[in-house]
Amino acid sequence: MTKIMFACKKNSCRSQMAEGFARKLGAGKFEITSAGIEASRVHPTAIEVMSEIGIDISNQTSKPISNFQASDYHAVISLCGCGVSLPKEWLLQEVFEDWQLDDPDGQPIETFRRIRDEIKERVSNLLGVRY
Repeated sequence: MTKIMFACKKNSCRSQMAEGFARKLGAGKFEITSAGIEASRVHPTAIEVMSEIGIDISNQTSKPISNFQASDYHAVISLCGCGVSLPKEWLLQEVFEDWQLDDPDGQPIETFRRIRDEIKERVSNLLGVRY
């Protein structure tokens, strides 16, 4: 089974939303994880905007990428331009992409919705499935 890591700075918003989409869209076909350069919390507004479209990420947790081994993953997707900050082994996996999406933290809910929709499109394309 293809294993995908979604990485971000704090594993709070963007990577959590990507994990939620990938789990829903790739159920049974992909093993999905998200992590951050540092762990924090799953942002309540990220939980809210995902629930608006029927995806519950309230049980997901924020995890540091240091808890995982890069060699266990086929694809590594950075959502925030943090690729430059990831340990080198994460950049050397079969697939590495750096999506460089805006950080919605501290922004109005409309920004969270815009970023959510961008992530939905990118995850759909990555997995080769439609939402």
